[in-house]
Amino acid sequence: MSPGSSGPPPRSCSPASSSAGSWPRPATARHRSTEATESVPANLLAELLAGSLADADTRRGERPFAALEADALAQAPALDALHALAPSDRVKIIAEVKRASPSRGPLAEITDPAALAVSYEFGGASAISVLTEGRRFLGSLEDLEQVRASVSIPVLRKDFIGTAYQVLEARAAGADLVLLIVAALDQATLGSLHRLVLELGMTPLVETHSADEVDRALDVGANLVGVNARDLSTFELDQNLFASLADRIPSGVVRVAESAVKTAADVAHYRAAGADVVLVGEALVTSDPILTLNEFLAV
Repeated sequence: MSPGSSGPPPRSCSPASSSAGSWPRPATARHRSTEATESVPANLLAELLAGSLADADTRRGERPFAALEADALAQAPALDALHALAPSDRVKIIAEVKRASPSRGPLAEITDPAALAVSYEFGGASAISVLTEGRRFLGSLEDLEQVRASVSIPVLRKDFIGTAYQVLEARAAGADLVLLIVAALDQATLGSLHRLVLELGMTPLVETHSADEVDRALDVGANLVGVNARDLSTFELDQNLFASLADRIPSGVVRVAESAVKTAADVAHYRAAGADVVLVGEALVTSDPILTLNEFLAV
């Protein structure tokens, strides 16, 4: 397997030629006014990873590894996500399709993820993140496929990845990026999955939550490193974590700040701390995404 040397032809998505009546409206978002009361397990990350692996095993019974690999290799080459997210004179946004979360419960009834993704692209997002975990986030690979067919910017599969099968699923569904969570993987598995993502022509987004995890990400050669303000074991937030770790990420590596973004001031906070990219989910699905993106990109 080797990375494609060029991206696929642009998908059809031309806001300039769409009339106001035909342009997809932002997905309706119904959200809670208070923090969710759902209980969070002692180690939520372990639960989420185990559930994702079990669901992948079920799908493997219906779609054998060899068939999936053939489908993955038959896809058009992945888009160059590193180019799309490269440092710029303004912050870049990865906009997320996110129906629910373990800490907040249901966030938005997204009946048409493709239309929401199109509104994200129109609003200026540089990439789209699609949650494909079904148990707690209510996502699916079908959401990813629909989004990929509807936008011309890179698409991230955001899930709890622990096997080569899941990486192949991402490519077969059209993903350009794959999330790898350092805390969920031993170093050997992190390295092997990182290499596989690259061999398939995609870009790994390697997510961290500590200095040790940043070092582990860099040790496998990560060029796109995320710092998640949320501890996935407890789901507690620390918005200042990115600032404390940013200096460990060398120039030439794209820095992504994740979680704890509600307002433009939060985006500005991350930008001032050195973020090249900010990943935003809840704030977009619980508001008018185009207006919110315009505010966030103006910082």
